[in-house]
Parts: sequence; structure tokens; C-alpha cells
Amino acid sequence: MADNILTYKGRPLVRDANKIYYGEPYNKSIIVLTILENKQVAGKEMPSRILVQLQSTDPELALKKEKILNEVERKTLSDALNIGSVWLEKQLSAE
Repeated sequence: MADNILTYKGRPLVRDANKIYYGEPYNKSIIVLTILENKQVAGKEMPSRILVQLQSTDPELALKKEKILNEVERKTLSDALNIGSVWLEKQLSAE
């Protein structure tokens, strides 16, 4: 991995607009965090509503609904990352 990639618990975090992808794309599952709302905190925009989804990376699954293995909403990015990392660890250890 390149030195400039942000990681959380040893896995890469990549942001694209309002989505944050957590995990390795070559694994069978990945976490997708979608920032649904932001709020101002000390003059900075902070996520205040995040959709957490455990998704399959299987290219055979055509519909997005089929790819979603688990989902929940959280109010903070740290809560979203914590639940996402637990789901991902469990999913990857079951493979």
C-alpha cells in the first residue's frame, strides 16, 4: 500500500464525494459509508448521519440490493467505522 493512503485498523479508507469505502476491493466484502447529512461543529462540516452498508464485491450480483449484506444508520463517523469494522471482520473471517 502507498504511504499516503489513510487506514483504519489496518484496512484502507478511500473517500469519493459523500462515500467512504473501507476495506480491500479484492476481498469478498467491503464497507460503504454514505454520508447522508452534515452539521457545523466549530466552523467545520462534520457528518451527522451516515448509512453503513456491508456489501459483497461479487461481480455476479447484478442488483445493488443483492450486494447489500447488512446496513444501519449511525450519527457519528466513529460509530459508523466501529460497526463497519466489526461486520467486515466477521464477514471476512467466515470466508
